[in-house]
Amino acid sequence: MAFLDQHPALGYPLAAGLGLLIGSFLNVVILRLPKRLEWAWKREAREALEQPELYEPPPPGIVVEPSHCPHCKHKLSWYENIPLVSWLVQGGKCRHCAAPISIQYPAVEALTALLCVASVWQFGFGWQGFGAIVLSCFLVALSGIDLRTQYLPDSLTLPLLWLGLIASTDNLYMPAKPALIGAALGYLSLWSVCWVYKQLTGKQGMGHGDFKLLAALGAWCGWQGVLPIILLSSLVGAIIGTVWLRLQKQDNSTPIPFGPYLAIAGWIVFMWGEQLVDGYLRISGIR
Repeated sequence: MAFLDQHPALGYPLAAGLGLLIGSFLNVVILRLPKRLEWAWKREAREALEQPELYEPPPPGIVVEPSHCPHCKHKLSWYENIPLVSWLVQGGKCRHCAAPISIQYPAVEALTALLCVASVWQFGFGWQGFGAIVLSCFLVALSGIDLRTQYLPDSLTLPLLWLGLIASTDNLYMPAKPALIGAALGYLSLWSVCWVYKQLTGKQGMGHGDFKLLAALGAWCGWQGVLPIILLSSLVGAIIGTVWLRLQKQDNSTPIPFGPYLAIAGWIVFMWGEQLVDGYLRISGIR
């Protein structure tokens, strides 16, 4: 790791290549994990309701089953599955059926590569940089799933929360106490707002997955980062959400996923939270 820190011209391309590979895997997680969870929930519901067992083949697994074209089901060869490169070479189309391949695939791969490079650029090639890459990858997967399904699975938010708390035991980014308080404050802040909104309107204003995601971000950023994350995510959500609703010709009552905005704000605060707060205080004349 010290060698890579001393030779960033080698380290950054390696981080980018690693990001492309991880991004390819994250595409699989984004597409397959919700279907696997839904399949498992249906089985559990039938058992709880004592309904007859129905044969329903499981969706493709996340690790075992190879990638295939979603249109013609052709199993992709290794040269058809090179992150970003294959999509560009094939012109964004399947080589066998010529069906268009979603822009999601290269977008997730390129985004993950950029985040991995930014992580080691900010924290170096040690454990801090590795932890930042882990956080970034979780946030990409959660954002992709929430955008597609408006659901943030516990199988991702809770491990992210525990990883943040475990990192604090070794003071990787902060001591354990601020991380623990940040996790509790993150969950309770959104939960209390949602509870008040429901009492006043009778409607559910936000999913519980958002509470758990902010709790996880609080564990990584500490209690000092919770308020900036809420403010920044609300600002980003107001701007992007309004534009998206206008483009889709939807009214303001249309539900939109909030997880991606939390993820964007949380990543920014994790990377540059102190600089942002310090800059705001200087501009406002407080400091």
